Amino acid sequence: MDLGDPISYLVLQEGTPVLSRDGERIGVVEHVLADANADVFDGLVIDGRAGPGGWRFADAVQVESIYERGVVLTLGENELDQLSEPSENAATMSAGPDDTAPDDLGDKLRRAWDYISGRY
Repeated sequence: MDLGDPISYLVLQEGTPVLSRDGERIGVVEHVLADANADVFDGLVIDGRAGPGGWRFADAVQVESIYERGVVLTLGENELDQLSEPSENAATMSAGPDDTAPDDLGDKLRRAWDYISGRY
């Protein structure tokens, strides 16, 4: 598959195929989680219904490269179970001043869930 030229997450389009490191199509980009004003890429919500099934979240460190016609993850086909499902509520029982940093995985998963559920 010709993926085209490398591009920025800022221009990545919904519906772009998402591939495992092995080249297997696992789904399509549903939403890019980012703060464009701060130039921070958090990750991708992947619609895997056409692939292994369900919604998945790929954290920024799990995204190897972004191209015009495809996104390649750092995970091989046998490692895709490492992709989290977006969740409404992360497993945090309480939060204090030290727990409010917006860049932890729980916050990213919650924002992904908010997008999928229409709260975003």
